[in-house]
Amino acid sequence: MTSQHVYDGKSKRVYVKSSEEIVMEFKDEVTAGDGAYKALVPGKGVLCALVSAHLFRVLEDSGISTHFVEYDGLRSITAKKLKMVPVEVIVRNYSYGSLLKRMPLYGELDPLVPPLVEFHYKDDSLHDPLILPEDILRTNILTSRELSRIIELSILVNHVLSKHFRSAGLKLVDIKLEYGFNSSGELLLADEVSGDTFRVLDENGRHLDKEVFRKTKNTDLLLKAYQELATRLGLRWEVVLSTKIFG
Repeated sequence: MTSQHVYDGKSKRVYVKSSEEIVMEFKDEVTAGDGAYKALVPGKGVLCALVSAHLFRVLEDSGISTHFVEYDGLRSITAKKLKMVPVEVIVRNYSYGSLLKRMPLYGELDPLVPPLVEFHYKDDSLHDPLILPEDILRTNILTSRELSRIIELSILVNHVLSKHFRSAGLKLVDIKLEYGFNSSGELLLADEVSGDTFRVLDENGRHLDKEVFRKTKNTDLLLKAYQELATRLGLRWEVVLSTKIFG
């Protein structure tokens, strides 16, 4: 790869491929507790790249513009280079996780109808704090029109993926989304869409996402959950993992 390495995050390495494209290489690492817990999970990067590529295609087929360009069949995705919005959008279909700590009047997994949309400022040193829409507007992170567009897109992404997961017998609990502007000023869905960025439950209430590691710190259980997630989505992960390209 002749691309220039520019960023090394918790779950991905990012390379500049050209003036218009980047390459995201998914790592075999998992973290929890704001990085307090970290472990190596051989095969995780391939599974997250495979699932992300699949779900980006599902969204694109539904008319939602994303930064996805192509998947290399292993652990890397080529994506459009964007100016990222420093805000994480979380769409919640059921009450869980930090929402229960913030508002204990919710019961665990209470349905949220319509889905709850919340915003977090992206800053690891501040632990990605919850912010208000007014904070976003008054600090000029986004215009009112751009913020409305992000909310509209997030609700649509959630709807499409919820339906897709239901067809696989799964329930989408919540999902974290990130966005960026392309060179034409269009807002595109970015980052990844995998078990690292959403919570899904099977019909028995078992997590097929990163929550497995958060709760158990067991990497074998996490890998099995990610394999099951890929299987339920109809993806042939066995073929990809047989290459034994880990890192």
